[in-house]
Amino acid sequence: MKINLFKLSSLFILLFFFAFTIHAKPNEPQKKKSVLLVYGGYKGHKPEKFKDLFVPWLKEQGFDVVVSNSLDIYADKEKMKNFDLIVQSYTMGNLTKEESDGLMSAVMDGTGIAGCHGGLGDSFRGNTNYLFMVGGQFVAHPGGKVEYEVNIVNHDDPITKGLSDFKITSEQYYMLVDPGVDVLATTTFSGEHAPWTKGVVMPVVWKKMYGKGKVFYSSIGHSIDNFDIKQVMEITKRGILWAMRD
Repeated sequence: MKINLFKLSSLFILLFFFAFTIHAKPNEPQKKKSVLLVYGGYKGHKPEKFKDLFVPWLKEQGFDVVVSNSLDIYADKEKMKNFDLIVQSYTMGNLTKEESDGLMSAVMDGTGIAGCHGGLGDSFRGNTNYLFMVGGQFVAHPGGKVEYEVNIVNHDDPITKGLSDFKITSEQYYMLVDPGVDVLATTTFSGEHAPWTKGVVMPVVWKKMYGKGKVFYSSIGHSIDNFDIKQVMEITKRGILWAMRD
């Protein structure tokens, strides 16, 4: 009896495919990313407006969003370790030891953190571990609201790629900055309101790592109309998305 090798090989292929499909596990639905947005602190920065602007956008991205106007949630280590990203808008204030440990542990283990202006760069001034994590601390804004220019210094990074320099009238933050941060944009002080700062080039936007967690910061955002500037909004959105746990 002659054996049809073509039919035999086809049969083996079909049997293999059938066996594979029986034992293969069905695709599990991908877990949605979880974001915690914490706001509060100094009322002059109107953190509730920041919350109202960014919470709807975060939800539009398909994220599960938890909103808190209290720092208490930072103390719950079990909850904190399950967030993929923290967006913080909380100027000044203080962290308890439990809140500090919960926040820093979460970021160290891979939860990202992102924020703007005093909401991240002028929070919990007395907590050196927190300052180490963020990579900088506000110390002054000479002249109050002034017109200044922001210069993109890294045109290849996905957060700033394709964006041009721009001018803004707001608080020009003078900061103490960790030299290890990855600077994406800067501003140069004119010295008009503090002569000793003339010519100082100050980071405005940076990113960095803290353990396994990604940190994004922009010093812009004193008032909600700052985000009407296309580059400001785009940098902030891209930075938030970049900081998300991989």
